[in-house]
Amino acid sequence: MIFRELGNTGRSVSVIGLGCEHLDRKPYEQVKETIDAALSHGVNIMDVFMPGTPVREHIAKALGSRRGDVYIQGHIGATDVNQQYDISRDMPTVKKYFEKLLRIFGGYIDFGMMFFIDSEDDYKNVFETEFADYVQKLKKDGDIRHIGFSSHNPLTAIKAIETGLPEMMMFSINLPFDMLPPETYVFDHFDDGFGADLFRGIDPNRARLYKLCAQKQIGITVMKTLGAGKLLNAKQSPFASPMTVPQCIEYALTRPAVAAALPGCKTAEEVRGVMAYFTCTEEERDYSHVLSAARNDFRGNCLYCSHCQPCPAGIDIAAVMKCLDVAALDEGNIPASVRSLYSSMQKCGADCVRCGSCESRCPFGVQIMDSMEKAVKLL
Repeated sequence: MIFRELGNTGRSVSVIGLGCEHLDRKPYEQVKETIDAALSHGVNIMDVFMPGTPVREHIAKALGSRRGDVYIQGHIGATDVNQQYDISRDMPTVKKYFEKLLRIFGGYIDFGMMFFIDSEDDYKNVFETEFADYVQKLKKDGDIRHIGFSSHNPLTAIKAIETGLPEMMMFSINLPFDMLPPETYVFDHFDDGFGADLFRGIDPNRARLYKLCAQKQIGITVMKTLGAGKLLNAKQSPFASPMTVPQCIEYALTRPAVAAALPGCKTAEEVRGVMAYFTCTEEERDYSHVLSAARNDFRGNCLYCSHCQPCPAGIDIAAVMKCLDVAALDEGNIPASVRSLYSSMQKCGADCVRCGSCESRCPFGVQIMDSMEKAVKLL
């Protein structure tokens, strides 16, 4: 397992975690087998948004004395109506469900996630009400260790981050979602699938969100890594051929500020399938070639796919490009963390000899040599 720092929380999380939603309504024995498999592979972060008591109790029981070995993402505002999850901003209801979650998982939740901040109403009903006060009190009292939120909307997520309250977020990230037009809502495509005619390149709002998170050290955990399974299905994929699990995970993990992808698994076998990511070759993880099947405007934009490697000078070009992209958001106020990351590289922009081998291999026509010069000037 590989571990990454989750923003500036001080917590180091496994780059692959476990989304537990598919364990809902499964027998305890199956839950335990799945949890055991995840922990045996080094998973130390799990998302438990499901409000139903049985699934929460099954997961807690399966963890047992190992509760302290994992970070739990628990969601504030996820409630259960007629055995179906719902979203509530009614404070007595919110408190009832979250405080029960606290009791089930040993009296504390590592990442207290303000649930489903997608619309302007969601934003107002959380950040402009006593909901936000309740969340801050939970942290002050030690009931939650860090404040986060979940979202599928980049513009609302940016607005939430700019309040200064969240320390991290859970966001839906996969290649088609990042390519949807800015006016499109991702949930519109869960039932009907994705049409290849939708895609024209990376949505600038989503790109801005990831870079903003890196700038402000807001760690990201990823949901919908596999697009609810649609990206793996030849009939539902927007591309000429379906993506693979390793390709989906690789894409998510190469976005700026992403610490962990949390694919949903309902069996130990599915956990092992996801963990095959670590034994794949770089070629098997490569996602860039699938873009050729979708109409796009990617030219000139670095997707951190590392097709430009190997660099004869030994530069990790994708890492330099990530630092440069974040720095370019506000050249007069570059975060110290970005400068520190850049300066810690064994080889950086100053080592570029302008041989051009990187640009000859880049699928998207990125002006890499000029970017290396700009990195020297900014960083």
